[in-house]
Amino acid sequence: MKLFVCQSCGNVLYFENRACERCGHRVAFLPERETMSALEPDGEAQGGAWTTLADKGRGRMLCRNADHDACNWLTDAGDINGYCRACRHNGMVPDLSDPVQLAGWRELEVAKHRLFYSLIRWKLPLQNRQDNPEHGLIFNFLADDPNSGQKVMTGHDNGLITIALTEADGIERERRRLEMGEPYRTLLGHFRHEVGHYFWDVLVRDGGKLEACREVFGDDSVDYGQALQRHYAEGAPPDWQQNYVSAYATTHPWEDFAETWAHYLHIVDTLEMASEFGMEVRPKVDRDGELTARIRFSPYEARDVEALVNAWLPFTFAMNSVNRAMGLHDLYPFILSPAVVGKLGFIHGLVRDVAKGTARTGKP
Repeated sequence: MKLFVCQSCGNVLYFENRACERCGHRVAFLPERETMSALEPDGEAQGGAWTTLADKGRGRMLCRNADHDACNWLTDAGDINGYCRACRHNGMVPDLSDPVQLAGWRELEVAKHRLFYSLIRWKLPLQNRQDNPEHGLIFNFLADDPNSGQKVMTGHDNGLITIALTEADGIERERRRLEMGEPYRTLLGHFRHEVGHYFWDVLVRDGGKLEACREVFGDDSVDYGQALQRHYAEGAPPDWQQNYVSAYATTHPWEDFAETWAHYLHIVDTLEMASEFGMEVRPKVDRDGELTARIRFSPYEARDVEALVNAWLPFTFAMNSVNRAMGLHDLYPFILSPAVVGKLGFIHGLVRDVAKGTARTGKP
């Protein structure tokens, strides 16, 4: 994630800002420019159109979900549906007349938009159900039915990602984290994990990389239902950290891929944010330089996974120590073994291949 600058007054802008705190200009994210833009009313257009100061664009519209304070993105130029590149992938949303459900949905949208920032940065292929009625990426945000008592399960099925609205409740999410024995459970983590399943379909299964993926993650033809039952009955093997980034990744190769995909996004986006703030790690006691990190490259354009990991490890050692000094949990409570780094390298290769193909053809 980047820091942004108001084109009107030069003030720093953040990704979720709706207005510049200094000059008061309305601001919004401009997806095709991958930047926040200050806005001014377009006096020559109808229907609340805006001029973007980032590129002097005219007649631009805010996403329709801005009406619910759930989105701060602009729609594409010439768009007729009224939704931005992130919200055009929404299917079902909660009951927005219920203040509790509306507040929860807004929390989900914050995480979803951060996910789409990464997907757009890499120019990954993004089809919705209008583009691809059978396999397009779509999100359903569902609340539990109070009458039936049936609980919504977060998951992915052939491009349809369901996110349980209860995950937006911090207390309930923490209860589930403890119940599942997880060191970490966030809304953004859910989105990054579930979209990993979608991109396994798109980039691996349909992208001619199935055999290469199996060499790294194992045989995905193993019965998934049985593997899931076994995991919940027996748990992860005691030595799982030697080969997996999380205990849940041991369940099945599909889950291993999705977990690794999510962690790749964690690493890249967090390193970019650290770089934007000019953060470096240079411990005074580190004579060998093993705990030193300078992020002098774009994490989203890193040539190899080693560059990412070499910056990530010292950074997380430092941030974990800072968190402990505040009595907080570690920022990143995971171990990146050589086997896990190899899996991250496979994900990196998939993403880089898309970037190279886009550079050649101009299309993701």
